[in-house]
Amino acid sequence: MIATVDSVAAVQEAVLVSDRLLPVGAQTKPALSAVTDPGTVRLDCAGLSGISAYDPAELTLTAAAGTPIVELADALAAHGQYLPFDPPLAAAGATLAGTVAAGLSGAGAQRYGGLRDFIIGVEFVDGRGRHVHGGGRVVKNAAGFDLPKLMVGSLGRLGVIVAVSLKVFPRARAHRTLAATFASPAAALDTIGVLNRGPLALEALDLTSEGRLLVRLGGDDGTLTALTERAEATIGTACERIDGPEEAAMWAASAALTALRGNGDRASENPSDSDAPSGDLIRIPLTPPQLPPLSTALTAAGARHRFSRGASVAWAHWPADRTLTELSDRLADLGLGGQRLWGRPGPPLLGTVPGGPFADRVRAALDPDHRFPEL
Repeated sequence: MIATVDSVAAVQEAVLVSDRLLPVGAQTKPALSAVTDPGTVRLDCAGLSGISAYDPAELTLTAAAGTPIVELADALAAHGQYLPFDPPLAAAGATLAGTVAAGLSGAGAQRYGGLRDFIIGVEFVDGRGRHVHGGGRVVKNAAGFDLPKLMVGSLGRLGVIVAVSLKVFPRARAHRTLAATFASPAAALDTIGVLNRGPLALEALDLTSEGRLLVRLGGDDGTLTALTERAEATIGTACERIDGPEEAAMWAASAALTALRGNGDRASENPSDSDAPSGDLIRIPLTPPQLPPLSTALTAAGARHRFSRGASVAWAHWPADRTLTELSDRLADLGLGGQRLWGRPGPPLLGTVPGGPFADRVRAALDPDHRFPEL
């Protein structure tokens, strides 16, 4: 069952008349919004859309939940600004609230931090139908309980997000990517560690399953040459320099997760479409020491993967001929958890699942009647 809403009042009414409901947006991450209970109402929030406040001088923006990320990006680009946490799947139609609820940041978050570092305010309707405000529209407003950060990665299980306020930043005028190939993930890891600890402010730092290290630099034309020389000296091996449209297209494909599609060029741009690729797309947070054993496990299973943000997250395509239980068990053995964005029917969370007493207390406060589904 699907219900559509286009106002906060309509959201409040839907919450109060439903025994069980789950908010959804553009469904570019359908595994996160799948429901097993046929009585669950899927609350379509796409009608809550539009930018309500944007102050380029103060570097803050507020928009409604269903606003497409591309709409925000276009408005910011007109002032030379952008979303520094680099939300993935924007081209597929990802919305602001969907990105927040999934807790997703892209490769470009390497330099300034992820979504949690840029959300400063949130409005949502909780399980009792209350319109809750947390944070504010100004960066300095940090008093009180940090509800905005609680909603990051909440997967629609704490409330229905209706509006979000964010910090934004100026975008670099020019970019260049350096590509270097290493014989193994362990060999690349040493260089990743040096780059992570070094003084260079990198726009992105990714490692592909083929052992290709991608180092993105940003600045103006005058500083980019000096940054390039310092980065090449730090990497310490031969680098290919990638510039211009080819460079921009490479990172656009990264944000679209193109290389992790199961059916290659036959895959739809929107992973929720019926002709979307087979297999499962998994996001796996990790620490650098966990990179080699995870890479070994994924490679052994024939799973294409990419390590991003200086080895702090992995994106993996889990083949359709491998069970989700196998992946979940392997992740648990490594002390890792995974989040499925799309794929076959199954649980959205795998491996070590976060939670505990604190999460239980938060849910009891915001959804005492259990209107939102359990994970």
